[in-house]
Amino acid sequence: MRLLVLGGTIFVGHAVAAEAVRRGHEVVCAARGESGSVPEGATLAKVDRDAEDGLAPLAGESFDAVVDVSPLSYPWVDRALRAFADRARHWTFVSTINVYADNGTPGQTPATGPLVPPLTQHATREEMAAAGEDGVLLYGGIKVASENLVREVMGDRAFVVRPGLITGSWDRSDRFGYWPGRFARGGRVLVPDAPEQPIQFIDVRDFAEWIVDAGEKNLAGDFDAINPARPLGTVLAEIIEAVGVDVEVVKASPDQLTAAEVNPWGGPRSLPLWLPPEYDGMKSHDATPSLEAGMPVRPLADAVADALARERELGLDRERKAGLSPDEEREILATL
Repeated sequence: MRLLVLGGTIFVGHAVAAEAVRRGHEVVCAARGESGSVPEGATLAKVDRDAEDGLAPLAGESFDAVVDVSPLSYPWVDRALRAFADRARHWTFVSTINVYADNGTPGQTPATGPLVPPLTQHATREEMAAAGEDGVLLYGGIKVASENLVREVMGDRAFVVRPGLITGSWDRSDRFGYWPGRFARGGRVLVPDAPEQPIQFIDVRDFAEWIVDAGEKNLAGDFDAINPARPLGTVLAEIIEAVGVDVEVVKASPDQLTAAEVNPWGGPRSLPLWLPPEYDGMKSHDATPSLEAGMPVRPLADAVADALARERELGLDRERKAGLSPDEEREILATL
């Protein structure tokens, strides 16, 4: 199979390219080449997706499958489809769970969940962050519009996947990795006292395997790329077991965390994976359709080991994008 990855130098795109190379496919990664390098065995085609003719270096090329991980740009998706749709057998578009408008209702699927309004525009991560809570609507809206265009152009050749939290050693959000890294440091560990809160994620390697499978087998349709929902308390306990370090868990209620100005989910001064009850639906989608479509699910301990190896490589005490600093944690623990 000749595979074009629109991206391929970081996280999901890199994992897809690496998995395809491992299987013996010919892989071309179209990117600026500034964020990272392509996997060994893949070819980098330098492009500029911001430019109207930015895909010109690949003009006239044909591919068995295309994978587009475009994050925040409807124009990027439009240009790619105009360039390659007629010369591609299969098209994967990596969307997001944030396309759903209802964050409270458990058990949603692509067939049942209402979506946010589509936005046919381009945005940057800085603009999304500056928009605050509206940034999620911006992100989701651009993805909805992009999904619609992919389906319109590719029809039954389109595989649209909506991941939630993606874990893995190259996750740049620091959310999942916070917990293996924190437990590995030992001592007293602040955790949210929300043991029954549902949580879902997918390991980037599972996600990449499924995307390459889809290209090989012509899998089409809309799917949520998430593992079955599990209680947060169980997940944290299994992470502790997988890390294998004795810790003293100190639980704080959501009210106590809010009073201590701890943010949910991610970002500075946060406890990652914790969410208020009104977001229970966002992390409890029905994974059955995806499992029936062949989505792989590796053991949690495997995902923890991968994340912990990366945490140790970067430094357990480094400044992080998500979680509590040691000083912040000590400050809060002193009040409990």
